[in-house]
Amino acid sequence: MATPPPNSVPIAYQAYTSAAVPDWLNKGDNAWQMISATLVGLQSVPGLVILYGSIVKKKWAVNSAFMALYAFAAVVLCWVIWAYKMSFGDKLLPFWGKAGPALGQKFLIKQAALPETTQYHDDGSVETAMATPFYPMASMVWFQCVFAAITLILLAGSVLGRMNIKAWMAFVPLWLTFSFTVGAFSLWGGGFLFHWGVMDYSGGYVIHLSSGVAGITTAFWVGPRSTKDRERFLPNSVLLVLAGAGLLWMGWAGFNGGDPYSANIDSSLAVLNTNICAATSLLVWTWLDVIFFKQPSVIGAVQGMITGLVCITPGAGLVQGWAAIVMGILSGSVPWFTMMIIHKRWTLHQKIDDTLGVFHTHAVAGLLGGLLTGLFAEPTLCSLFLPVSNSRGAVYGGSGGIQFLKQLAGAAFIIGWNVVVTSIICVLINLVIPLRMAEEQLLIGDDAVHGEEAYALWGDGEIYDSTKHGMHSDDTLHPKTTSTGATQVV
Repeated sequence: MATPPPNSVPIAYQAYTSAAVPDWLNKGDNAWQMISATLVGLQSVPGLVILYGSIVKKKWAVNSAFMALYAFAAVVLCWVIWAYKMSFGDKLLPFWGKAGPALGQKFLIKQAALPETTQYHDDGSVETAMATPFYPMASMVWFQCVFAAITLILLAGSVLGRMNIKAWMAFVPLWLTFSFTVGAFSLWGGGFLFHWGVMDYSGGYVIHLSSGVAGITTAFWVGPRSTKDRERFLPNSVLLVLAGAGLLWMGWAGFNGGDPYSANIDSSLAVLNTNICAATSLLVWTWLDVIFFKQPSVIGAVQGMITGLVCITPGAGLVQGWAAIVMGILSGSVPWFTMMIIHKRWTLHQKIDDTLGVFHTHAVAGLLGGLLTGLFAEPTLCSLFLPVSNSRGAVYGGSGGIQFLKQLAGAAFIIGWNVVVTSIICVLINLVIPLRMAEEQLLIGDDAVHGEEAYALWGDGEIYDSTKHGMHSDDTLHPKTTSTGATQVV
């Protein structure tokens, strides 16, 4: 075999080896971006589908899982027809892009570009060039799509066990169009918060703060679960909750590691910080459960894991490892306090039925992460990612104090927009479709809503027959009978 001449590029790394390999394509970046998108997609399907289907009562397992699955599919279609360009296309308003399809081959196979991301100095000179990753638009469209999808699915966690599935079908495209796209364009797509320098590395505000605030707002308008369900709503499978949570945790490597739009040193740091913060948060939440309730809770550990993942998200590639530990300590304690203490003492919170506590795990943790990023964002790391020069957190002096105020202002915009727009959407839908299920459906659950149940087998391989077995699982319609063992659900 002939020895290649010195300084020659191996053919595997050359451009134009075929018509599908243009000179701007970086195969490593493209592979990582598609893998990252797949990891985030797996967080939703099957991750949150499994988690939602198992963390609720058996009577709501099918409905809860299907709400997640439906939202994912609906977002994909809406995203490519109009919503992608509203989030990452040309500017219509300072907080919104122009709607349009992302379906044509000329658009999808050209080099990715976010047209409104060029950052200018006050004198009009370019401060940071437009974001033009070294892969095709198709990779960018799909990567951003799975983020939009998981936002709706997270929101659904607030209204499980009673929202009319037909109302949910209408809610998904409306909220995506009039709420998510605004946050995404404002903070990521080149809107006014992006150019002002508000930091949101991977969605602490765009995804988690918005889904938590919109979730509790939607829960207010939908109304509560049935009284029986609110009093007793035990998971139907804690082991499957752990399976869904595991997919969520490991999938976060794509969630935070993919946002530099490149397989670079910042993406590596983001992945490591993500795991440091999540692990710390899980341990702190568990310790607090042990200290105050005398026993560790598996569901509590999952909540702590989630709050850690959420908290690090706005600063994953912007903070140092020690800061990730500090953020994990706070994300394992502050949302624990709001959920376990404040929630039980605040009358308003008790009246609003946030089924899975999404307000605490996503809104509180997302806001906390955004503010802590405003404190701990390290200047050198900021220069690797952010469009505004000399960005830094408050602990590093200089403009850091102003940065913290910017983080507050950015959060206020996301909160305000979501409360108002989500309320309008709910009121309008309720004029046509009742937001809450009928009482009969609330009493029976999946069988009344879908004509299906999560577990078709009764006992040792027997099909359930009410005339023979006399008791419906979850004690839904029949008197409670004595059971043995740790599990109440057969």
